[in-house]
Amino acid sequence: METKMVFEHKNLNRDVIKYIAMLTMLLNHISQIFMKSGYFLSELFLDIGYFTAITMCYFLVEGFQYTHSKKNYAIRLLIFALISEIPYCMAFTKNGVLEFQGLNMLFTLLICFTILIVNEKVLNKFLKDICILGLIVLSLFCDWALLAPIFTLLFIWSRGSRNKIKCTFITSMLLFGIFNFAGGIERFSAGTNIVYALGSMSGIALAGIVILFFYNGKRMERGKVFSKWFFYLFYPVHLLILGLLRIYCL
Repeated sequence: METKMVFEHKNLNRDVIKYIAMLTMLLNHISQIFMKSGYFLSELFLDIGYFTAITMCYFLVEGFQYTHSKKNYAIRLLIFALISEIPYCMAFTKNGVLEFQGLNMLFTLLICFTILIVNEKVLNKFLKDICILGLIVLSLFCDWALLAPIFTLLFIWSRGSRNKIKCTFITSMLLFGIFNFAGGIERFSAGTNIVYALGSMSGIALAGIVILFFYNGKRMERGKVFSKWFFYLFYPVHLLILGLLRIYCL
C-alpha cells in the first residue's frame, strides 16, 4: 500500500525552504566565482549549494497542479530567464567582462515545467517519450543539464508517496555523486575524487532531509506576494551584483 505524505509536527513551510534554497545558491555561487577550489570552506559552500536545484524541482512538480495559469507561469519563467542571462554570463565569465556561459537555471526550470505540461497533455506514450527526450537533450545547453529534468521526472513518478519521494532523493543523490565522480576521473586521484563525489551529494541529502522531515506542506500565511516576486527577482539581482563584484576585482 502506498504511504501518503504526512505533515504532522513539521514547522517549515514552502516559502521558508525556498529562502533557505536562495541562501545556499548564493553560497554556491560565491564559491564558484570568488573562492579557490580545494579548500574546506569553498567546498562546503559549493556542496551545500546543491540543495537548491533539486529543491526547486520538487516544488515545481508539487505546485504544478495548483498553478492557476500554466501559460502565465511559463511566460514569467521565460521573461526572468531572459532578464537573468546577461547577469548569469557576467557572473561566471572566467576572463574578461562577458562571455556566453550557457543558459541559466531559469531556462532549465522552464524546460522542466514544459516536461510537466507534456506529461499531462500528451496522451500518446510514444509521442510523449519523444517530446520529453527532446527536452532533456535541450537542457544540455543549460545550467544543471540533464540532471534537473531527470529530477523532475523522478518527482513526477514519486508524487504523493513518501516512500517513493525517499527513493527519489536517494537516487538523485547517488546519480549526482556518480556524475561528479565521472567528471573528476582525469582531474583527481581516486581517493580525492571519491571524497569530492561524496561531498557533492551532501546538498541533495540535506534537501531530502528538510523536505521529508521538516516541510509541513503549507505556504507562508503572510507576505505571499512578496515571496513570489522575491524568488523571481533574487536570481538575476544576486547574479548581477556578483558579476559586478567579479569585474571590479579584475
